[in-house]
Amino acid sequence: MVARQMIKRLFLGLVIVMLARVQAEAQGAASLSPRSARADFREDSAPVEVRRMADWVVASADNDGLPFAIVDKKGAEVFVFDRQGQILGAAPALLGLAVGDDSAPGVGNKPLSAIPPRDRTTPAGRFVAYMGHEPGKPNFLWVDYKDNVSLHRVITSRPQDHRLQRLATPTPLDNHISFGCINVPVAFFDRTVLPAFKRTQGIVYILPEIKPMRDVFPNYYDVTDTAAADP
Repeated sequence: MVARQMIKRLFLGLVIVMLARVQAEAQGAASLSPRSARADFREDSAPVEVRRMADWVVASADNDGLPFAIVDKKGAEVFVFDRQGQILGAAPALLGLAVGDDSAPGVGNKPLSAIPPRDRTTPAGRFVAYMGHEPGKPNFLWVDYKDNVSLHRVITSRPQDHRLQRLATPTPLDNHISFGCINVPVAFFDRTVLPAFKRTQGIVYILPEIKPMRDVFPNYYDVTDTAAADP
């Protein structure tokens, strides 16, 4: 009787050890595979590059638990997401007059009138953004403080720019008009951008229109690529 109990206990002990080993191996394998998290676009449509970028942000947690926005310069659109990667809204945008992915050296220290057309670019990259306010002016979202780039309500003080009309056209070909800042519809700023970033910092990702994606975002990977493990 004693021998049977000893054998039974030994058998149960072996089973427990084997189950623990299997569980540990499964957890180890899971840690080597990319995260399966994806951004939630709901029913909103978005270009493939925007979807891939949003998926990477969520899967890699590159947004550091903060709300984030993706600016698609090729499509002249802005997409805003909450901390978990659920889309809050999207809208057309006006961008820098010049095509390019880099700000000209020292452009942030120049008055607007001194910036030549060739230097009026919206830079590509990852930026820590926060709400700003200047006396007598509406609030706005600082994107790149050093180079004086912000995301704000569309400027209509120069009728000859036809900015409202440019936002309303179905093509992005006429959306390059600003000195480098990102102009969005007033309602979109007030109802989507402002609530998302009002009490917190956030991350703004401006996608390149000339450079390859990984030249601007070195850690970027396609989350559907199983060969690219999350570090």
